[in-house]
Amino acid sequence: MADDEATMTRVEAAAARAPAAVGDPDFAAGVDDVFANGDEDGGSGSGRDSLLHPDCFGPDQVMPRKSSLVKDTSRRNQRKKTVSFSSMPGERTVVNAPDCLYYMQIGSELIKVRANGRQYHRLFALDADLKEVRWHPTLKKPHKARIPIEQMKEVRLGKNTDVLRNKEIDGCYQDACVFSIIFGDNFESLDLVANSADEANIWVTGLTCLITGKLKKAHNPDGILSERPQLRDKWLQEVFESADVDRTGVLDEFEVVRLMKKLNNSLATIKIQQKLKELSIASNDDKRKHLTSSEFISLFKEISTRPEIYFLLVRYASASDYMTTDELLLFLEAEQGMSGVTTDKCLEIINKYEPSAEGRQLGQLGIDGFTRYLLSEECDVFDPLHLEVCQDMTYPLSHYFIASSHNTYLLKDQLKGPSSIEGYVRALKKGCRYIKLDCWDGPNDEPIIYHGHTLTSKISFKATIESINEYAFVASEFPIIMNIENHCSLKQQQLMTNIMNEVLGSKLCTERVDPHLQYLPSPESLKYKILVKCKKLPDNLENEEGGYVTEEDEMAESEQHRKTNKREGSLKKYKLAKELSDMVQHCQSVRFHDFQTTLQGKCYELISLSESTALRLANACPEEFVNCNKRFLSRVYPNGMRVDSSNFNPQDLWNCGCQLVALNYQTCGLMMDLNDGRFMQNGSSGYVLKPAVMREEIAYFSANTRDIIPGVSPQILHVKIISGQQLPKPRASGAKGNTVDPYVTVDIFGIPADCVEARTKTVQHSANPIFDENFEFQINLPELALVRFAVLDDDYIGDEFIGQYTIPFECMLPGYRHIRLRSNTGETIPNCTLFVHMAITNKKGGGKTTRRASLLRRKKSQGDYPTMKLLGIKVIDETFKAVTQSLRDATDLSDKVQLALISLKEICGLAPISNIKQTMRSLLTRIQNSSENIIMSIVLKDNYPTIVVPGTLPDILKKALLSFETFVEECRNLIGKADGVCDKLISARSSAMELHEEMQNLAAQQGMKGKKLNKAVENFAWNVRVLKGQADLMRQAKVKCLEDMKQVQDTASFMGIMQKTDIVPSSGSIASSSSPLSDSPSNGHPLRAAGAVPAHQTHEDDDDAGAARYDSDQS
Repeated sequence: MADDEATMTRVEAAAARAPAAVGDPDFAAGVDDVFANGDEDGGSGSGRDSLLHPDCFGPDQVMPRKSSLVKDTSRRNQRKKTVSFSSMPGERTVVNAPDCLYYMQIGSELIKVRANGRQYHRLFALDADLKEVRWHPTLKKPHKARIPIEQMKEVRLGKNTDVLRNKEIDGCYQDACVFSIIFGDNFESLDLVANSADEANIWVTGLTCLITGKLKKAHNPDGILSERPQLRDKWLQEVFESADVDRTGVLDEFEVVRLMKKLNNSLATIKIQQKLKELSIASNDDKRKHLTSSEFISLFKEISTRPEIYFLLVRYASASDYMTTDELLLFLEAEQGMSGVTTDKCLEIINKYEPSAEGRQLGQLGIDGFTRYLLSEECDVFDPLHLEVCQDMTYPLSHYFIASSHNTYLLKDQLKGPSSIEGYVRALKKGCRYIKLDCWDGPNDEPIIYHGHTLTSKISFKATIESINEYAFVASEFPIIMNIENHCSLKQQQLMTNIMNEVLGSKLCTERVDPHLQYLPSPESLKYKILVKCKKLPDNLENEEGGYVTEEDEMAESEQHRKTNKREGSLKKYKLAKELSDMVQHCQSVRFHDFQTTLQGKCYELISLSESTALRLANACPEEFVNCNKRFLSRVYPNGMRVDSSNFNPQDLWNCGCQLVALNYQTCGLMMDLNDGRFMQNGSSGYVLKPAVMREEIAYFSANTRDIIPGVSPQILHVKIISGQQLPKPRASGAKGNTVDPYVTVDIFGIPADCVEARTKTVQHSANPIFDENFEFQINLPELALVRFAVLDDDYIGDEFIGQYTIPFECMLPGYRHIRLRSNTGETIPNCTLFVHMAITNKKGGGKTTRRASLLRRKKSQGDYPTMKLLGIKVIDETFKAVTQSLRDATDLSDKVQLALISLKEICGLAPISNIKQTMRSLLTRIQNSSENIIMSIVLKDNYPTIVVPGTLPDILKKALLSFETFVEECRNLIGKADGVCDKLISARSSAMELHEEMQNLAAQQGMKGKKLNKAVENFAWNVRVLKGQADLMRQAKVKCLEDMKQVQDTASFMGIMQKTDIVPSSGSIASSSSPLSDSPSNGHPLRAAGAVPAHQTHEDDDDAGAARYDSDQS
């Protein structure tokens, strides 16, 4: 009872702030009949555009930038500050369905959008009997300006009707503020725009409860709103009584805080204390320090219930306040992208996260348990498959990005910062596989390590080697490259060699490398080995003591020293001990002259480049840089002018295939965030496999490309930033007070075509802000993309950074996820999270539905297909021309499936990011609810699903069934023809590869040389890559279609309408054990199993069955 009184108090307070009730004649007389974009029936507008909330408008959210370099901070002053008032203090809290209904009864001013695009301001309200929604003012008769609840079919959030997809409306309002009521036998729509995302969610939640509740009145006379609140209250009453050990019936402030933290550890103590203080002020009793059980229950529900999670629960829970095992299973498969979920798994989740014993016994997951589950590691955005080594480790070393540190011994700057063994320990514990030792002569004939000719402190070489030996393989079992930058005398070099042999022993890899090798060994074959990188003497040297080599110092590789040495006519040299030289086998340090010289060298020769030189090469000759890095290791280190140990952007060099991009691990910030994110991808092992297009011997790829990569299917990343939790004040902020004005930035780092930045609005004075903003990004090379979420304070003095999280694109899971934010040092901030929704779709199936579909239809008339480039060599050109029709066939087959799926989602009123299970659930539910006597089933006809509905259906449902049949037929067509098309593409590629061996002779016969010959070689690589890529995409499309057909059956089985029929296995059978589905690379991957995105490029090289040949055929 006390809870109801508290709820009514909040509602009465809201009523005082809300517009007058619908039935108020004074209000009706004082409101003009206006609409947002013009006059109606000769009436004049009244200037009520100011009623539109700023959150409803969709600003240009995605801002492309020219490169992936760090943003210029000067731009911040030019940025327009946008503010959200949706989470301002004093607004009433929605904690359950009754709160939503009370709010709706008070009334909301919404914008009504008509089919002609005109928009009208109206006051909408739910009547007192919860039987209909009315609006006012209106030119219609009062009894017509209403929709009974019993006529409502569904409520859709977002622009999911034909009216709202109109291009004139589409760009005006944010998706989160728009919703539609579908009603009547003909499925008409009432399209509305709310003042904020919160208000839209309240209406959607309340109407959903009423619509689902009317279907269950026969089983629950009291409706759907009574059972669970009592169950939750009963649980809270029990824990209150357990805490009240003195049986006084009240708890003091300390006991309340302790109990609430016990029930919900994510609650901030200061927030609980603030609420207790507000209660004291409200009761006019400053000395009040105790709460009764009813007050405690009401306060806990107000503080602990997160509206955005409650709104989500109601979408799947037929009983509004809890999920059954079946509803949880549907949520996991449809939203979270999980496959093969069982009832036992759902019960396991309920038993683990549901706090009430009665809920666990009944198999029901309430709002508290659902919140706990979404906050758990099981709903982390990072795919747990990538917590372990998950990539093929049998490729050559040059085919991997390798975690690399620069001046590993330093803890601060390069001039006077301290050197410490701790620097090596930290780097190795993070999975770093390339470490640097600057070695100099020390006192007492003991080598030392420090940054030469500076004031940095010195550490013992021997102690460093002992530390490396201890921590080398703690984080990763794969090989370490130990860079010995040698400045020692001959005697101390020999001592260094003895120390390494004595301490490291068999871990040192000193076996001689065959000079005829084409590729280095693989990380798999070099497990638990340490490779020494240094200068090396010629093999035919007769002097047993050693010989002279050019200096190793990085300063000698700078442009200034090169010019000086060139004027002097020679490079500075030093004497290298033969013992140290003999240790160098797999990583022989050589100077870089040009790519042509490097390509003529041995595979074990390693070049080092300063960041300036490397970036110049990346801009001048990106294709040659990528090709060089297919066989040879290249190291890039920071410029010597970075005396503060700052870092450059590693992404620009990863784009060129550089394996050893060395950063100052001691310096936190954006660049180290990118480095940490990159090497999370493969179990933090320090090795990440490059994309196939950067590894294949014959493949075209430019690091500066802004076009689609041949043979790689672009993906659309859909991100919804929903809310933030427990956001702290920036550490170094000089602003007064403890509040923050947070906003979120989402950055994509990758090839230049993928580099994009977006940001949300600012939410004032909130550590738990609600953002509700959607973003969409096209990712052209997914394997190389990183996604960075950063939370910043817009009202900062000195420091704006709150937290960040950087994740490889391929490690992201779909669905509703919590992102655990990290500090600037990379440590997880306790209880500090972002709540987001992620979805990934193929480019042709994502984006704005009608616009995407029209582009696909126009594509056919323009003949925009994958192209074969001419080489100017007749016999080769004819080989490629012969496969042009097969390329067209592959594209047409895939596009027709995508078009059919787009149309099906559109007619079902779903967003493009919806998967096939959500689509089928919407379609089948709509058919079931169209009539009380409907009998529907799904049967297999020639092993493909068919919906059987006897009787008459409304035209809109007939259209939906036809759309489904078209989709199934296009899938059947693709599945039947995919193998034949793939065979033709692969056959043409094989023929071209045979001609590749004679290409030089054929080109010479036609007089090709110089740039013309280079262009022909480049075009050949392009064509070969297109053929292989399109064949791979065709296979993936077949697997995707098979998976979609299987999910149709799974959805039907879940809804109990799948007709029991024996299925005869065949090569085209959906249920066939020999189907490619059983060996699909997407199996077991939630993001792909949900049908969101096809598997990416396989790891096989273009002309072999795997990478093992690099180890088995080295000689």
